[in-house]
Amino acid sequence: MAMQQAVNQLEQNKLNSNTKLGLLIIGIILLAANLRAPLTSVGPLVTSIRDALGITNALSGSLTTLPLLSFALLSPFAPRIARRFGMELTLFASLILLTVGIAIRSLGGVPTLFIGTILIGLAIAIGNVLLPSLIKHNFARNIGLMTGVYAVSMNLCGAMASGISIPIASSSSMGWAGALGCWGILSLITIFFWMPQLRRPFKGERNVQTVNKQKNTNLWRSGLAWQITFFMGLQSFIFYTVITWMPEILEQKGLNADEAGWMLSIMQLAVIPITFIVPILAGRLQSQRILVVPPAVFLVAGIFGILYGSELLIPVCMMLIGIGVGTIFSLSMMFFSLRTRSTHEATELSGMAQSFGYLLAAVGPVLFGWLHDMTHSWTIPLLMLVIISALIFIVGMRAGKNEYVTAH
Repeated sequence: MAMQQAVNQLEQNKLNSNTKLGLLIIGIILLAANLRAPLTSVGPLVTSIRDALGITNALSGSLTTLPLLSFALLSPFAPRIARRFGMELTLFASLILLTVGIAIRSLGGVPTLFIGTILIGLAIAIGNVLLPSLIKHNFARNIGLMTGVYAVSMNLCGAMASGISIPIASSSSMGWAGALGCWGILSLITIFFWMPQLRRPFKGERNVQTVNKQKNTNLWRSGLAWQITFFMGLQSFIFYTVITWMPEILEQKGLNADEAGWMLSIMQLAVIPITFIVPILAGRLQSQRILVVPPAVFLVAGIFGILYGSELLIPVCMMLIGIGVGTIFSLSMMFFSLRTRSTHEATELSGMAQSFGYLLAAVGPVLFGWLHDMTHSWTIPLLMLVIISALIFIVGMRAGKNEYVTAH
């Protein structure tokens, strides 16, 4: 009888552990889905928002810049907040802040539009920083797989948000406000599924490295940490510059506005399989240098194709650019785990890289546009992106070396 009770207890414990694991995975997938959709849903609606509220082009353009500046502002502090209140609770609070921000942004006024946008950016900044280290903390033996799962969820929902914003706005009596506000439903669902992590956090695949006692670190003095930071930042520079300016470039090459928009969709869809495959490959390799070469080549080929190729090559070039930035993004997320010895270091590195990275991302579209205004041509700005791609290769070869960041 005692033996049978012990067996039953073991089976019950295993069932409880599997349930907790399942809830954690669902929570991570839903968390990732909230990291892009509230932002990418704005781009197609900018014209409608501008016309409805009577704001200037510059002010409406800041709707995409403000979240990036929020990322840069809060990312360095996210690790400290997580250490103070716990990672699970901090992510839960960020979901509440995200939901509040979405609601405020959708009230329909100019002040609430920008206040909500800032709150959304601050909330997403916390998720951006903490999710990679959460995966390292709980899935030490499956970092590549779980990073791929979360990256696919993030990019897939981001691409969907871009595509359905206009149809929702057209069919909804609330117009653009309703199209932006509907993403609050997703964040509310995520809050519901994340609540079990506050009561009984999953404690599964943690190894000795991930549970080491936390200590003060200063990765800002680490050369490798800076290489990873530039690798992440320069990728963001290219991605957000392309998202901002490529439609206008393609229209001047002969495409209409709808076709140019579809080219951006093709680029984002090309990212999705890459963001799943690359983390798995990276997790199986001791050195990731071999994975740095193809994306740099793809970026250069895609940009040169846009600059000098025919109109027929544009879809292929956009796919190459998408694969390039998708690979680099996935490698950046993996480096936060692979180049650190503990969850604490992974969180610090993620905060450092994303703070500087999104600051670069905010500068990219402005610098690109300024070069265009100065030269009255797209040639010099696009050649600048080629140079950035070469820099990505240089810092990526260092970041891909099999070693750990050194913290003092």
